[in-house]
Amino acid sequence: MDAAQALADLTEISSQIQAAVLFDESGAVQGSTLADERAAQALAQGGADLLARAGGFRAEGDVSQLEASTAAGSVFVVRDGSRRIAATTGPAPTVGLVFYDLKSALHGADDESAKPKRPRRKKADDEA
Repeated sequence: MDAAQALADLTEISSQIQAAVLFDESGAVQGSTLADERAAQALAQGGADLLARAGGFRAEGDVSQLEASTAAGSVFVVRDGSRRIAATTGPAPTVGLVFYDLKSALHGADDESAKPKRPRRKKADDEA
């Protein structure tokens, strides 16, 4: 599925997600739930900055996920290879569930391009 469909599925299954943006390692937005392009780019840039700064505190490897929480809500960022997703929620989200949903959206957006489609096999009944 493409980025737009992955994000539509994400917002349908996760009522806690207020906004989300899929982006690559260069910060290029690949899809967003935000109507405003500048807001989508700002969320992607903010997510990339959070990952980079958090990584500065780790001696081993890159940060693969993080949550920044305030009284008004949270920002989540998940990295998987060259793809990233950043999302905002309201206050007191179910953290594990939001991370699970974001990872599912990232993998869902990748599935279509990663897997070649197999031709449909004809059943014996189809040939008659």
